[in-house]
Amino acid sequence: MIPVILAGGKGERFWPLSRKHQPKQFLSLHGSDKSFLQATAERLKPLSNGWDGLWVVTSKMLTAGVEQQLPQMPKENILVEPEAKDTAPAVAWTAIETARRYGEDAVVGFFPADHWIGEPEVFQKTLKAAEKFAEDQNGIVTLGVKPYFPSTGYGYIEQGKKIGEFNQFVAYQVARFTEKPNREKAEEFLATGGFSWNGGIFVFRVGVMLAELRKYVPTMMTILENMGAEGYSQLEKTSIDYAVMEKTEKAFVLPVAFGWDDLGDWNALERLFKGDNINVELANHLGLDTEGSIFYSSSNDDAIVTIGLEDVVVVRDGNVTLIMKKERSQEIKKVLNSLANHPKFKDLL
Repeated sequence: MIPVILAGGKGERFWPLSRKHQPKQFLSLHGSDKSFLQATAERLKPLSNGWDGLWVVTSKMLTAGVEQQLPQMPKENILVEPEAKDTAPAVAWTAIETARRYGEDAVVGFFPADHWIGEPEVFQKTLKAAEKFAEDQNGIVTLGVKPYFPSTGYGYIEQGKKIGEFNQFVAYQVARFTEKPNREKAEEFLATGGFSWNGGIFVFRVGVMLAELRKYVPTMMTILENMGAEGYSQLEKTSIDYAVMEKTEKAFVLPVAFGWDDLGDWNALERLFKGDNINVELANHLGLDTEGSIFYSSSNDDAIVTIGLEDVVVVRDGNVTLIMKKERSQEIKKVLNSLANHPKFKDLL
């Protein structure tokens, strides 16, 4: 397999720790001494037989950071997007380049750079099954994570007809992709047992994906096949889900049960670290009558002292302190838009 790491995102919902030149994938928030990007690369290396078969797609602004974090990565395996256009152009351009180097029968997998994966051996075994399925069935395989609570922050995949077993994993045709549901709909999905979370991981023979891209986004493919990265300014911003996966008849889902979290915002730390504790404390915190809260500081010299707080997030990083209710963590992007338009604060981004 040729694993490709998608590492061009900003991770804005982890601001102020995640900033323009230090996005979420460069951080370590999951109890490891490795960044998310480094942990992702280490997890995928066994599938690619080392660094030479591993690829990264990133942005121009983050290239130096990727090279610094992954010094073993061959420079020719780092594709640099001149501007952010979401995941469809990233997948399309990489598919074109990997087909040129390896041929259209090569199996390629796409992986977000900033997710947490538990049980890496189970993860790799699952990917071997997905690779076999992609080879045998000429399908585009997505990993569907078994949901364990009615999340309103994840997309869902509905399982359709059972296709068969591959390395002891059952594969299904995708009935439909569903965007982030409301609470009532999420509970309904969970109750049926026929839905998975969309983990954003795709595996396919590169020729299959190229054919589907040419079918559903022909203008994008014409530009990229003729101009490569130089054509990015002419492309529309669109996700691979919208461009291909929601339309193709070649989408299949492999439900999986290894530990997974997309770490979408600060509340994810509670899922990883809380256990039986009253609060999540990744900081020097002294609290009086404070519970159900998350505290983080990037400096061991800082102290956070609280009195009578409940269900809040407090983050200290350099010259910024963020304090918010946990239920409003998705609104960080609104604040960043305000900062960007404020001369006094735009340097905090």
